[in-house]
Order: sequence, then C-alpha cells, then structure tokens
Amino acid sequence: MPLAEDIVTSRHRITAYSTNSVTVNDSVYRQSLVMTAGTIHCPWPVDSLQQLNAENLAPILESKPAVVLLGTGAQQLFPDPQIYALFGQQGIGLEVMDNGALCRTFNILVAEDRDVTAAIILSP
Repeated sequence: MPLAEDIVTSRHRITAYSTNSVTVNDSVYRQSLVMTAGTIHCPWPVDSLQQLNAENLAPILESKPAVVLLGTGAQQLFPDPQIYALFGQQGIGLEVMDNGALCRTFNILVAEDRDVTAAIILSP
C-alpha cells in the first residue's frame, strides 16, 4: 500500500509497504530491518517475534533512542514480558504495532524530529 506523500526532512522515509516488504525511499526491503531517520541495518536476524532476545536487541538498546517502534508483521503481536523489561531498564519506550501502523507512525515521528528507531519484522 503506498503511503500519502509527506514532507520528511530525513534521508529515510517509508514510502510503501506490503505484507512481506517495506519500501524506504526507492529501495525495497524483503528482510527484517532496523532503521532510524539516517541509518538502515538490513538484514536484522529476526524473522519472528519468538526470535527476539537480548543479543539481537543489543544494538538497538545501545543506541539509546527515545522510543522503539516494533513492527510484528501483518498483525499486532506482543513480545514476552522480558523484552519489555529490557527496554524499561534502559529507559527506552517500546511501542508494538503491526507493520502498517509502524510505517505510518515512523514517518510522523521522523517528520517531528523525534528520536525514533523502527525494528520491522518481515517473515521470509
């Protein structure tokens, strides 16, 4: 689904998404990724919510964003409470949503110059 045009001052903005991909500017990603307004890390070695752990979340936590948007695919699914605890211990907000909501929310927060990281799970 294409997203409405929005004026975003960052290098990266999500321009479209589907059930198995995310388009950032003109690049289509079909593997899980972690992105900020200025960086993209792909592939992120997480194909399902059950694979989330301290090790694959460490780079996100170490970057100390104000909030992390976690996209869980076509449906909003909630991670284990231990995952929430990892973020809470670092004082980082964690918002869990389906990938469509994540894409829309990410663009809005970036346009507001908020310190946001998107962690998007895309199943193979």
